[in-house]
Amino acid sequence: MNGAAVIAEILKREGTEFLSCYPRNPLIEASAALDIRPILCRQERVGVGIADGYSRVKRGKRNGVFAAQAGPGIENAFPGVAQAFSENVPLLVIAGGMPLGRQYVRPVFRAANVFRPVTKWSALAHCVQELPDLMRRAYHAMRNGKAGPVLIEVPDEVFTAEYQGRLDYAPVPVHRAAPDPAAVKKAAEMLLAAKQPLLWAGQGVHYAEASEQLAALAELLPAPVAATRSRSKMFADFMGRADLILAIGSSLTVTNFGPAVPPGKTIIHSSNDPSDINKEYRADHALVGDAALVIDALISELSHRKSGDHHNALAALKADIAAGKKAWLDEWSKHLSSDEVPINQYRVIRDLMRTLDRDNVIITHDSGSPREQLLPFWETTVPGSYMGWGKSTQLGYGLGITMGAKLAAPKKLCVNVMGDAAIGMTGMDIETAARNRIAILTVVFNNGVMAAERDVLKLSTKKYGALTVSGNYAKVAEGLNVASTRVEKPAAIVPAIKDAVAVTETGAPFLLEFVVKEGYDFSRYS
Repeated sequence: MNGAAVIAEILKREGTEFLSCYPRNPLIEASAALDIRPILCRQERVGVGIADGYSRVKRGKRNGVFAAQAGPGIENAFPGVAQAFSENVPLLVIAGGMPLGRQYVRPVFRAANVFRPVTKWSALAHCVQELPDLMRRAYHAMRNGKAGPVLIEVPDEVFTAEYQGRLDYAPVPVHRAAPDPAAVKKAAEMLLAAKQPLLWAGQGVHYAEASEQLAALAELLPAPVAATRSRSKMFADFMGRADLILAIGSSLTVTNFGPAVPPGKTIIHSSNDPSDINKEYRADHALVGDAALVIDALISELSHRKSGDHHNALAALKADIAAGKKAWLDEWSKHLSSDEVPINQYRVIRDLMRTLDRDNVIITHDSGSPREQLLPFWETTVPGSYMGWGKSTQLGYGLGITMGAKLAAPKKLCVNVMGDAAIGMTGMDIETAARNRIAILTVVFNNGVMAAERDVLKLSTKKYGALTVSGNYAKVAEGLNVASTRVEKPAAIVPAIKDAVAVTETGAPFLLEFVVKEGYDFSRYS
C-alpha cells in the first residue's frame, strides 16, 4: 500500500460513503478503488460545504471528508473551512502538500500552518508510516469534546511512498463526559429557586441527540425553550421575563446575527468544552459535559427534589406561549398572507410550510435577508430538520451544506433558501447536484438588489447603483442541467412548489426562482 491507499483504507473503515473533492489529489483514485464515491465540486469552498452538511446530519458520528490539491486547491478551500470552524462542524480535510524540502521556501503555501487558526487540529504528514496515527488523532479530535474541522496536509512523496507492515487501525469511538454530581445538585437548586427559568438550547443538543430529553426537562420545570438563533417576539418576551437562563449545548458566543443574553440574568452555562465557560458572559454556575448526559442528570436530580403536581403550571406556560405566538403571527399576517407583486418573501415561506411534508424536510437558509426571513417563521416538526448557522455569514454557504445533507439523508427533501447575491457566489455548483444526482431543492429569492446592505451603501447606490444585481436564475439553472421555474405571481407559488418536489422525487435537483420585493421587515425583537 502507498500513502494514498493507507488513507483511503482508513476512510473506508471509518464508514466514509463519498469523498467530496476537486482534483488533483491522489486520494481520489485510491478511494474510488475502494468504492468510495468521488463527488467533484465546481469550487473548493462548496466541496467543503458538502462535507460539512453531511457531518451535521450524521451528528458527527460519521464525518464528511474533502480532498483538495496542493497550492491553489487548498487555498480556495479556506473560506469553507473557516465557516465550518465558526459553526463547530466536525469534518476532515485531506490537502495535498508541496514537497517536504520546499515547505519553508517562501511563498510556498503551507496548509497545515495556514489553516491552524480555523481548524480544531491540523498537521503535516512527514512520512507514510505516521499516517495511521495522524488519522486516529484527526478522528479523535472530530468526535470528542467541542467539534470542529481538522486538516492533514500530505505531500506527494508521502502519498506515493510504500507503507511497511500491516495497517493496524480501528475506528475511533465517541467518548462522552458526564457533569460533576455536585454541580448538578447546585444547578437543580438554582432552577427550583428561580421564578422564571428559561432553557437556551444550542446545537450541542442536536449533536448529543438529546431533543427528547430537553423537552422532558422543559416540561418538568416547567420552562420555555429558546433556540440560540431565535428572534421571534415570544423569544424576546420570555427572555425579558427570565431571572435564570440555563444554556445547554451552546458556546454562548456573541454574534451580530443572533440574539444576546440581556444583562442582569443569572446564567447556568453547560458546554462540553470548559473554555466556553466565562468566555463571553459571566457564568454564575457551570455544568461541563455532554448535553444529553447533563440533561439526564438534571432530570434525575429534579425528579427527586420536585414534589406536587406541576401539570397546571405546564398548561399555563403553554397557554402563555401560545397567546404570545398568536399575537406575533397576527402582527405579521399581512406579510405571511400578502398578495402583493413583486411577491412578499414571507408569503413564500408560509406556502412552503403549508405545502411541504415538514416531517420529511431538512431546510436551511443562506446569509443576509433569507436568513432573517426564514429563521423566525419556519416551524420545525422533528429534531434536526433545520440547519441553522450564522456566527460567520458567507454568502452561498447554504448550497453546499444542503447537498451534504441530501447525501447523508437521501430520503429527505433537502431545501436551501438563498438570495440573488448568494447564488451569485456559489450558484455554478447546482451543476454538481445535477451531475451527481443530488436531488436538492434550491429556492432563490430574486429581488434584484443586495437589500440587507441598503443602510450602509446609500450614496454609492444612489450615485452608481452599487447594490443592484440582476439575473434570471431559472435560465441559468437550465443551462446547468437543472430543471427550474420562475414564479412572479403569488397564486403560482403552491403549484410551483408541488411541481418542484415531484421532480426531486425522481432523483433530480430543482431550482425555484421567486421574483420578490426588496423586503426590509425582519423579526428582530430584543
